[in-house]
Amino acid sequence: MEQWTPQRLQSFAVADDLQVSPLYDDGRTCGTPTWIWSVVVGEHLYARAWNGQRSSWYQAAVRQQRGRIHLAGCNFQVSFAAVLANSAVTEQIDAAYRQKYAGSGYLLPMLQVGPQSATVEIRPI
Repeated sequence: MEQWTPQRLQSFAVADDLQVSPLYDDGRTCGTPTWIWSVVVGEHLYARAWNGQRSSWYQAAVRQQRGRIHLAGCNFQVSFAAVLANSAVTEQIDAAYRQKYAGSGYLLPMLQVGPQSATVEIRPI
């Protein structure tokens, strides 16, 4: 399994330009880019869907498990893996969101059950 380099993770930790494009059902074509928040915890990159599991990008990411992202000025082919809500890492992801997006009025909703239940880990391919 591929991993992000420490340099990439550092740039991802401060970048605020994540656009996610999971594959369409044809398994080849990337969907329309959707801008979302992302955080880094340890050696892992995570993102949450504002609309929870109803989010179309989240549903596609979980179903297709592959796609493309644009982050920190670069494009990457990636895989997506759902993160179970209330897992050991949930609190760490919440803390990373609190730190990175501290001044935003959108922060508290991202820490609620709906978005927590729609968290994915994004891995390089």
